[in-house]
Amino acid sequence: MNLVMLTLAAPRALEEELLEQLLAHPEWASGFTRYEAEGGSHRGAPLSVQEQVRGRSARFAVQIVLEAEQAQTLLAHLKERFPKRDVAYWLSPVIEFGRLA
Repeated sequence: MNLVMLTLAAPRALEEELLEQLLAHPEWASGFTRYEAEGGSHRGAPLSVQEQVRGRSARFAVQIVLEAEQAQTLLAHLKERFPKRDVAYWLSPVIEFGRLA
C-alpha cells in the first residue's frame, strides 16, 4: 500500500460544502479529521480588517489518510468543485497507519 495524508486548508465559509463533498464520497474519504486552523498568506481571498490586524485568517483543516491513487482522484474532483486559490492542499507520505485496538 502506498498511503499518503492529504491535508486541505480552507476558509471557514467553505467548510460545510467541502465536508459534504467528503461525506458524499466515502470511496475516497472513508474517514477524516477536521480541526480549527489559522493561516497567513499574501494570496487568496481578501482579509477582513480584524484578520489584517492579526496578520492571519480563520480557516479549518481536514486530514485524510488514503491510497495515493485515491488522493489524486479526490484532488481532481475537488479542484473541479472548488477552483479557488484560497483552498490549499498538500500530500505527505504515511509510513504506517493503524488502530490501537
